[in-house]
Amino acid sequence: MAETAIPSPVINPVSAAYRRYALWVLLIIYTLNFLDRQVVNILAEPIKRDLGLADWQLGMMSGLAFAVFYTVLGIPIARLAERKNRPMIIGASVAAWSVFTVLCGFAQNFWQLIIARIGVGVGEAGCTPASHSLISDYVPKEKRASAIAFYSIGTPLGTLAGMAMGGLVADAYGWRVAFMVAGAPGLLFALVAIFTLIEPRRQLAADLAARAVNQISFAAALAVLATKKTFWLVAFAASIKAFVGYGHAPFTASFFFRNHGVELAQTAALFGLKSAGFLGLALGLIGGTAGVIGAWLGGVLADKLGAKDLRAYVVVPAIASVITIPFFIVAVSLDSAVAAGLLLVVPALLGTLWYGPVYATAQSIVDPAMRATASAVLLFIINLVGLGLGPWRSERSATCWPGRWAWARPRACAGP
Repeated sequence: MAETAIPSPVINPVSAAYRRYALWVLLIIYTLNFLDRQVVNILAEPIKRDLGLADWQLGMMSGLAFAVFYTVLGIPIARLAERKNRPMIIGASVAAWSVFTVLCGFAQNFWQLIIARIGVGVGEAGCTPASHSLISDYVPKEKRASAIAFYSIGTPLGTLAGMAMGGLVADAYGWRVAFMVAGAPGLLFALVAIFTLIEPRRQLAADLAARAVNQISFAAALAVLATKKTFWLVAFAASIKAFVGYGHAPFTASFFFRNHGVELAQTAALFGLKSAGFLGLALGLIGGTAGVIGAWLGGVLADKLGAKDLRAYVVVPAIASVITIPFFIVAVSLDSAVAAGLLLVVPALLGTLWYGPVYATAQSIVDPAMRATASAVLLFIINLVGLGLGPWRSERSATCWPGRWAWARPRACAGP
C-alpha cells in the first residue's frame, strides 16, 4: 500500500479490561444488526406466499429498498459521529432499527413491508461508521485489524441467528412473530450502548495531533480520500465481493426449497423439524460457524503478516476470494442438498476473511477525525453495489440459469 498510515493519538483512552467489554458490547450490537437485516432471507418464501409477492419484490425488499437508505444516510450520520457522542448515536440507531424490524411483522402488503425495511436501513446506517471510529480510538493500531475483525464476526453470527431463529420461530408461530422476536433484544442493547460505552474524544483531544485535525469538513475529507489510491482499490474490490455475497444470500434458502424440496423435507423429518426450521438452522450453522472462523482468521493473519509487509492486508482476502469460486459453482450444481450444504462451508469461511483487513485499512490511512466518514464512504460503495444491486440482479438465479450453463440448471428449469 502506497499511502502512509496515519498514526493514532498516543493517549490510551480506556483500560484493557474495558476495551474487551466494549468490543463485546459492539459485537453483540452488530450481531443484532445483521440478525435483523438477514432474518428476512429465511422468511422470504412464507412472506411471498402470504403477501403474493414476485421474486423481484423479494429482491427489492431484501436489497435495494434497504440499501439505498442504509448507504446514503450512513454518510451524514458519520459526519455527525465525527463531532458528537458516538455511543449515543449507536444506541439511537439500535433502537430505531429494532422498532422497524418489529413493525415488519405487522405489514399487510408489499409497500408497508418496504417502508418498514427502509426504516431498518435508516436505523442501521448509524451503527458501523460510528463503531469503526470508536474501535479505532479504543485499540492500538497494531491490533486494529483483529479488533475490527472481532466486531465483524457479528456478520456471520447475526446471519446464523437470523436464519436459525427465523426458521424455527416461523415454523412454530409464523413469519410475523419471527420479525418481532428478532427486533426485541435491540431495545435493551440500545440502553447498554448509551449508558455504558465511553466516548473517548475528550481524552484524545489532549493530544495535539488529535486536536489539530479535530475539525475537518466533508469536502476536505473527500479531498483526502480522493488522494488515497489504496482506499478506492480496496473499496471497489470489496464491493465486488459484496455483490456476489448479497446477490445470492436472499435466494439461498429459496434455491434449496425449490430445487431440493423433497430431500429437504425428508431430512428435516429425521430431526423432527419442518423444512424451514431445519434449513434455517443448517444454513445458519454453515454460514455462521464458518464465517466467524473466517472473519477472526482474516484479522489475525492481516495483523501478523502486515507487521512485516503491509500488502498482506489486501493479499490475504484476495487469495481467499479466488479460492471460493470453484467451490460455490460445484455446490449449486449438485443434485444432493446435503453435499451442496457441506461444500458451501468453504465459501462461507473464506468469504469473510476480508472484513478485518479491508475496514482496518480504511481506518489506518486517514486522520483520526475522519475515520467515521471514511468508514461511511467505504460502506456506501460496498453496500450500494453489493446490497443494492446484488439481490435485485440475482432474483432469477433462484430458479434458472441461462444459455451455456444449461448443464447446471436446477431441475425446476426444464426446457431450453
